Amino acid sequence: MAKGSACLLLLLTFFSFSTSLALANQWPVGSSTRFYDFKVQTMRITKLCKSKDIVTINGILPGPVVYAQEDDRVIVKVTNETPHNATIHWHGVRQILTCWSDGPSYITQCPIQAGQTFTYEFTLVKQKGTLLWHAHVSWLRATVHGAIVIYPKTGVPYPFPYPSEEHILIFAEYWHKDVLKLEQQVLASGGAPPAADAYLINGHPGRLYNCSSNDAYKIEVVPGKTYLLRLINAALNVEQFFTIAEHKLTVVEADAEYVKPFTVDHIMLAPGQTANVLVTANKAIGRYSMAVGTYMSARNVSFQKVPAVADFQYLGAKLNSVALSAELPRFDDNLLVKSNMGAMRSLNPVDVPVEIDTNLFITVGLNVQKCNSSNPKKHCQGPNNGTLAASMNNITFVKPKISLLQAYYSKIDDHYTEDFPGVPLKKYDFVNGAPNNIPNDTQSVIGTRVFVLEYGSRVQLILQNTGTVGVENHPMHLHGYSFYVVGFGRGNYNPMTALFNLVDPPYMNTIGVPVGGWAAIRFVANNPGVWFMHCHLDIHQSWGLATAFIVKNGEGELETLPHPPADLPRC
Repeated sequence: MAKGSACLLLLLTFFSFSTSLALANQWPVGSSTRFYDFKVQTMRITKLCKSKDIVTINGILPGPVVYAQEDDRVIVKVTNETPHNATIHWHGVRQILTCWSDGPSYITQCPIQAGQTFTYEFTLVKQKGTLLWHAHVSWLRATVHGAIVIYPKTGVPYPFPYPSEEHILIFAEYWHKDVLKLEQQVLASGGAPPAADAYLINGHPGRLYNCSSNDAYKIEVVPGKTYLLRLINAALNVEQFFTIAEHKLTVVEADAEYVKPFTVDHIMLAPGQTANVLVTANKAIGRYSMAVGTYMSARNVSFQKVPAVADFQYLGAKLNSVALSAELPRFDDNLLVKSNMGAMRSLNPVDVPVEIDTNLFITVGLNVQKCNSSNPKKHCQGPNNGTLAASMNNITFVKPKISLLQAYYSKIDDHYTEDFPGVPLKKYDFVNGAPNNIPNDTQSVIGTRVFVLEYGSRVQLILQNTGTVGVENHPMHLHGYSFYVVGFGRGNYNPMTALFNLVDPPYMNTIGVPVGGWAAIRFVANNPGVWFMHCHLDIHQSWGLATAFIVKNGEGELETLPHPPADLPRC
């Protein structure tokens, strides 16, 4: 660290999710390194009439908030005190030359095993806003997650009216079952996962579930004041709507990038997505419900229909007053989701690649594999007595036995192949069904295939949703990069008719590929390493809806991935 700079040691006990704006100005001038101590622990909680043990960080749900400023160095020591494997992914952090600290298990690292410690180190280069961290092994993200709040540099104001207070709201799913066993059971069945037993807002289900009438999160507000809400969807398998009864939401940021403000009644966040919204307490004194409910674009899928609720309570409201209910959209309101996405525009000048070096066309969707089990009733519960899978360009991704990054860096053979196809293996009407000549062929190719990108190449990805085995919105997340969402639309992508925005497209890290449609993204491959790209619905990732990009080194030290850290976990 530079001479004269200060280090701030933050002991991560419980930190209130309600934060005064004064906090933004409390960082010592010149401070540039933030130290955190994460302990992976089990804790017992009681929700919905039942008690269970869950895996957490530092014994709290949601986990501790990582606070920093733009361009700060963040150092997080993670000690695994549980019998389970663990990793932490810093979702949306671009990890410039720190691919070893990205966190996805068997992609950039082997898991942190019981009793082991690993220290993540990364710099928040030109990043500010709201992101999240979460476990990236099995389904531990259900309870191992928390917020990353990155303030602008000291003296740099927000580009919107200064709010009176800030509040973090993290949405999650909750099951009575152990989520590690649940994933194993679902994958063994070959079928779809069960609906969550409840939704949570900052760890609280709200009063609409049995035994939870007193388990609701509350924000107290002063009439006439404006509040910044940092919204995070940490759910495993559902995209979610958010709304506040009778109040408008002015969106000012998405995925930690400022956007041109726009006002809505409801906003939809996919798992992994974040948004900052301004809300003014301009209604009659009382209690108003904040509600989180399902957006489900797939058909014939079970989901939790009872929303989580919290209170937006005015100072002076009667203690026993009834909260005004919030009205959520229809669970399948695709038009609202399209409207939300269409309103996203970058606030600041953009640098969209215009000339393209690498043009990829990638299908994303589900598959049904043939049943090869001797006990099909137990293990082949997918459609047509098959087993459900997922793929990109009909390749179902399988994680290797060691980390891809270690295999690539150390030139260890036989763990992956560099032959992920840049176009689909078969061409057909992607949205409306399988090829006419093989209407029942929904089998995918299984393997650990990656795509190699030259350093500095300008990349365009067309992500095409497929309807071969149902249609639904797929939130696709690219590690190590943000990307410009230059276009999206319904139906099959047609380069002759597709409309692109190269003037002010949003800069995101997770994009919902529209139900029965496509999305186009662009980025420059200027960060060497191995970068995972996958659907952020965890069941789809578990089924194999993923791939990885290897970005080669450039020239010189500033374009070359450093050697692995000494404490990198071993498999």
